Amino acid sequence: MVPSSTGSPPIALGLRENLAQFSLLVAVNAFVGAMVGLERSTLPLIGETDFGLGSSAAVLSFIVAFGLAKSFTNLAAGVGAQRVGRRRLLILGWALALPVPLLIGVAPSWAWIVAANALLGVNQGLAWSMTVVMKIDLVGPKRRGHALGLNEAAGYGGVALAAGLSGWLAADYAPRDVLVAGAAGIALTALLLSVLFVRDTAGHVRLEQSRGHDRDEVAPRLGEVFPEASYRKPALRSCSQAGLVNNLNDALVWGLAPLFLAAHDASAAQVGLVAGLYPGVWGVGQMFAGGWSDRVGRKPLIVAGMLLQSAALALLAVSDGALGLAATAAVLLGIGTALVYPTLIAAISDAVSPVARAPTVGVYRFWRDMGYVAGGLLAGVTADALGYSAAIAIVSALTAASGIWVAFDLHEPKRRAGLAAGAAGAGR
Repeated sequence: MVPSSTGSPPIALGLRENLAQFSLLVAVNAFVGAMVGLERSTLPLIGETDFGLGSSAAVLSFIVAFGLAKSFTNLAAGVGAQRVGRRRLLILGWALALPVPLLIGVAPSWAWIVAANALLGVNQGLAWSMTVVMKIDLVGPKRRGHALGLNEAAGYGGVALAAGLSGWLAADYAPRDVLVAGAAGIALTALLLSVLFVRDTAGHVRLEQSRGHDRDEVAPRLGEVFPEASYRKPALRSCSQAGLVNNLNDALVWGLAPLFLAAHDASAAQVGLVAGLYPGVWGVGQMFAGGWSDRVGRKPLIVAGMLLQSAALALLAVSDGALGLAATAAVLLGIGTALVYPTLIAAISDAVSPVARAPTVGVYRFWRDMGYVAGGLLAGVTADALGYSAAIAIVSALTAASGIWVAFDLHEPKRRAGLAAGAAGAGR
């Protein structure tokens, strides 16, 4: 613990020591997730009903725009976090979310929806990145996985709740009206919370850097960290490719699953049920998976999670849109993603120093969210050419291959192994 230079309480690392700020950031991240969740069960249907889109590739263009914008924003946020400040970028992210519901509400063409989702991608890249990094800053290395599990659980709990509720409301009201009203309320509330109550975590980064790291180390530039996290360092590149494939299959479920189910006569409420089950299980599961990875290591959970995702997608591919099988696939996919999602970010954070964390996580999140671009393009084009089931089966195979890659390429650092052994000993 060190005294603060601003007269605020002394700076200390740990979940208990920073519970108030940590809890606030959990709430803010739930709003981040809810912004995307509103679209999960409504926007693909809006493309067909309000704008008359008949091509899966055209409908999924909004996911491609979202993924491109979010990916490049992640890069900028990772580099800028150390220089500009986490809190400032978080507030900017929510300010940029305010026009999104307006653009969707008045959109005369699908191009406006695509533009709104590009802006939403910038919001997500700034706001989600900063809540992730700030929570890691607060808790320190010993409970990093647990903190990330709670963060991602809140975010995808927000996705699930908003997806299920918007699908239910869309059965009685115009889907576009549901989306616009919900997004406006969420963006304004989250902006106010961030401005009035969130504090920056730069002091926590300095404190952790002083313990076992070079005090004079500076954050690496993008030109240095990008090749390290993309292909040079095995621990980082294996996580980056797994993150990309994870979001590739998430893009498929987000954009194609509602169309797949609707093509088999599912109602809007049934689509909302499946769209909500997947992130709901994903969100709750992360509360346990993150802490579990602190005890048993990151690699086993990542490999198992990717293989379970693959099996779930294979089940969905052969389901012929049967609601029971689709719901089962959604639950299995949620479990698999829960094992993977917080664990990948924790593994990235384990492999670098505190001051290098934000830019390295930014590069990882760039590749992870490029999965939305790859998934939107692959799923849309393949579904148009070969049908929904074939598109889902191809993504299932890619997900299995990604899990095998991690099994051979990811070697956890000795520092992480030591912490895991210590936690296991304490448990005994």
